[in-house]
Amino acid sequence: MRASGILLHLSSLPSPHGIGTMGAAAREFVDFLAAAGQTHWQILPVCPTSYGDSPYQSFSTFAGNPYLIDLDALAERGLLLPGEYQGADWEAPPDRVNYGVLYQKRYPILRKATDRLLAAPPADYPDFCAKNAFWLPDYALFMALKGQHGGAPWADWEEPLRRRNPAALEKARQDYQADIAFWQAVQYLFTQQWQALKGYAGSHGISIIGDLPIYVAADSVDVWANPQEFQLDEALCPTEVAGCPPDGFSATGQLWGNPLFDWDAMEADGFRWWIRRIEYLCNLYDTLRIDHFRGFAGYYAIPYGAADACSGRWRTGPGMRLFDAVTKALGPKNIIAEDLGFLSDDVRKLLRDSGYPGMKVLEFAFDSRDSGDYLPHSYPRKCIVYTGTHDNEPVQGWLDTARPEDIAYAMDYLKLTPQEGYVQGMLRAAYASVADLAIVQAQDILGLGHAARMNTPATLGGNWCWRALPGAFTPDLAAWLRHQMQLYGRLGSQA
Repeated sequence: MRASGILLHLSSLPSPHGIGTMGAAAREFVDFLAAAGQTHWQILPVCPTSYGDSPYQSFSTFAGNPYLIDLDALAERGLLLPGEYQGADWEAPPDRVNYGVLYQKRYPILRKATDRLLAAPPADYPDFCAKNAFWLPDYALFMALKGQHGGAPWADWEEPLRRRNPAALEKARQDYQADIAFWQAVQYLFTQQWQALKGYAGSHGISIIGDLPIYVAADSVDVWANPQEFQLDEALCPTEVAGCPPDGFSATGQLWGNPLFDWDAMEADGFRWWIRRIEYLCNLYDTLRIDHFRGFAGYYAIPYGAADACSGRWRTGPGMRLFDAVTKALGPKNIIAEDLGFLSDDVRKLLRDSGYPGMKVLEFAFDSRDSGDYLPHSYPRKCIVYTGTHDNEPVQGWLDTARPEDIAYAMDYLKLTPQEGYVQGMLRAAYASVADLAIVQAQDILGLGHAARMNTPATLGGNWCWRALPGAFTPDLAAWLRHQMQLYGRLGSQA
């Protein structure tokens, strides 16, 4: 069935409390999607952000981001008093997030809420802790220890804690019981609000597409608690790290710095860590987009400590052995493969063998630095077309900054006119394509430019901050979108 959706991270929703949350504005956006004839809402990873504020560099692959917990909803439950949060100055304009201030001010407010929650735990709280026992205790201890070490990465902790000495861990559990209880309770509050939002979306015919970053952060509980799953040396330092090779977009490539998986060790235990991760996230979302899918065919390994990505080399990934194990354990799942980047024959074969739909990015179709098959006339039906992703310019930003010859090509190919509107013409091309699913950034729906870009890869600072202004998603905009869905056969079934 032909369908359509909008890409908007939760953090980008309007809110009076410094960042978008799972509260009233999220439900209002669901209402907008339904009115606009959409069936999908794509978001970015909801895991906690760390240094750099990227949801792709998280302290945990399983935990939810405390910043996304709605404070008004906590007050409605009696866990906060209005005066405890409503007067807070989040030190940011309404269209930006100030993560530094969130870090300083959000947690004291959440501690007030968890103190009240834990004074009389809900009846389902023990069940929540039991169901999540495979990750929650390690995460809560990890975060408590980070707090006790002034936020320092686990690699800088004293040796017994770095190496998870059982006696040292038990002493820490006793010494920091209150902090551990706080971090567990925060995850309960996140899960309660997430389930309520997902249920509201489902009742309005909206399916949520979530994201699985292929790699985890070096400073994460995932690496600290499972060092045997990663390519680490005897000192628990990475031997090589993740990134991308030099290309037409970056002369020195991209140095992400994530530790690489020890695929041999993972395969030896049946890929258990991956199966558990994919199962958890498939339960969290309706559809799961796997980021950097090409890394499962072959991954780029850069020597640890290198200044850039130039000295890296390609290594063979697990390929279908991983996904066969996942399917055998979990059955078929709704998965999208982010098959962007350098696509070699082994990546194309992996995509075919997996049966997952891949991605097409309309902006790439006219980029003279990219030789991929992104022009709409070359699309298969089984794919998802995007105007751009969170790593790209909004369409207006692309039109303002792309090479003149690339813009001229797009104008000619798509027959863009000022009468229709150039951004609207790009949206039309996505909606009119044969792709089963069309996803456009909220920034493109709103006609915003470079200032609203979500992320510029290989840069630090100023990313992940954009927010939509209150009232941006209007009834007139919903009506226009609904008309496009009718024109191009993408009207949601709930309509």
